[in-house]
Amino acid sequence: MPTTVAAMIVRGVVQPRSAATASAVLLTRGHYCDRTTAYRAGTAYGRGVFKKRWLADLVVIALFVATVISDEIRSGATRPAVVIVCGVVAVLARHRWPVAALVLAGGGLIVSIVLHAPAQSLLLLLGFLMYAFTLRTSLRRPWLCSLGAATVVFAVGMIADPAQWWSLNSLGLYAWIGGGGAVGEAVRNRRAYLAELTERVRQAEQFSEQQAHRRVMDERLRIARELHDVVAHHIAVINVQAGAAAHVVKQHPEQAGPALEVIRQSSDSVLQEIKSVIGVLRDPAEAGSTEPSPGLSRVPALLDGLVGFDVAFTQIGQPRELPAIADLAAYRIVQEALTNAHRYGDTSATLVITYAENDVTIEVTNRIAGHGDGTGFGLIGMRERAAAAGGSVTAGPAGHEFRVHAGLPAPSYALETSS
Repeated sequence: MPTTVAAMIVRGVVQPRSAATASAVLLTRGHYCDRTTAYRAGTAYGRGVFKKRWLADLVVIALFVATVISDEIRSGATRPAVVIVCGVVAVLARHRWPVAALVLAGGGLIVSIVLHAPAQSLLLLLGFLMYAFTLRTSLRRPWLCSLGAATVVFAVGMIADPAQWWSLNSLGLYAWIGGGGAVGEAVRNRRAYLAELTERVRQAEQFSEQQAHRRVMDERLRIARELHDVVAHHIAVINVQAGAAAHVVKQHPEQAGPALEVIRQSSDSVLQEIKSVIGVLRDPAEAGSTEPSPGLSRVPALLDGLVGFDVAFTQIGQPRELPAIADLAAYRIVQEALTNAHRYGDTSATLVITYAENDVTIEVTNRIAGHGDGTGFGLIGMRERAAAAGGSVTAGPAGHEFRVHAGLPAPSYALETSS
């Protein structure tokens, strides 16, 4: 699908408004192709449009000049020169100023009619410019403009020379100018249809990827539930056997051996189940990693990696080893908060980590540089990590600053009790 969309843009089947739009169509949320493909598609589209535009201008100008020369050759040199200049300027200006180009050509035609010498070449050019105007206008009824332009020209002709203009041949004026507007309207509708088709392709691909991601998450949730059931069963067996071993070890030590063997086998089964399921749930990019989970002890290294971003780091209290889940959650909260501060704030932030007797608190503040356009998933992730560790996170603007405050329970005696 990414290659198909890029190919449609490169071939000109799908025509966005600019090369930047062509790249944006392919790069929306990063789901459709890599940046190289999008850049090539947008650049190829831009070069193609530029070449086609100038080629069309040269063809139209050449035909117009030839028409003027054949029609105005007997009028001397001044009139053909004025008509040619008027027509060439209108042709070149139609891309950026279609209304001005239409008025210029129409005004020249009206002047020639008033002088009792209608310029047929400007009349022909007026139909082409009406096509260009209708193609680029945002009006819902552009045919009214075609009808109005033809009526104005006809009215001026009737005032200047009623005998010549009051005839059935004057209906050709409406047919030519109205026909140019009709063709422009048809081409505009075709482009709008192709743009809608491109958007539908993009949305369909996005929906497909979201569905695939959801199926993967559902499958992982199912596996996690199965792991919970298996682990709960084995832990229950271990608990029962440990209680039995503790009862018999005092009176009949020789009978504690079978109970301890059951405990060993059950614990081994639990470890194998956890290892196999975690192997499925783990990201393939992390499969070969043996690095321990990061904690607050790695915050200085994290700060050193923030190039071009100054962080005023303050540590209050005596650092100590925290429970694993609290230590990991604290590090991830610091990492996400500093990332958001770097992305949506100015070039500095303040980080304060406080070690208390029964908890650890984290506070990150930064000045708000502008309106963020994030999804809010970072704040949700921080709250979920804190909740998993039994803590909480509050985040929001405070004046001209954005403040993130996290509190995680980390009793100093937890490690001694567990050991």
